[in-house]
Amino acid sequence: MSLKNVNTVLATAVVLFTLYLGVSFVLTPETSAPGFGLPNWPSGDGGGFLIVKGSRELAMGLAMGILLVKGHRRALGWVLLMVAVAPFGDMVNVLAHHGSMAAAFGIHGLTSALIAVTGLLILRETGKARKAQEAAAPAPAAQPA
Repeated sequence: MSLKNVNTVLATAVVLFTLYLGVSFVLTPETSAPGFGLPNWPSGDGGGFLIVKGSRELAMGLAMGILLVKGHRRALGWVLLMVAVAPFGDMVNVLAHHGSMAAAFGIHGLTSALIAVTGLLILRETGKARKAQEAAAPAPAAQPA
């Protein structure tokens, strides 16, 4: 399997999982929230922040999905690196609020690392393709002086 195919599978998994999380937190935040890792959950109007998390996940998933489907692989690599900040921030949030270290590192930290590695792999793939394309392109003709 080529690097491009591996990267496509990884990016597709990231997109689908991100969309799944977004839909879950928007439609059923009370069942999605316990796996997040925080020791105390918001009550009353504070539960609306779970919808905010879901909306954020949906927006990121849609942005990555559009870039993947349209074939904008280099942009997708950069967006994946940017998106890796969100689960990293979730990890820091869980740790800062004395939540589960297992969830912080095992869920959010690993997710951030997987997304970042996928972004780096796509940037590596597209960088090699760009260099190969530039090497294959004929040199411009010299202009007479």
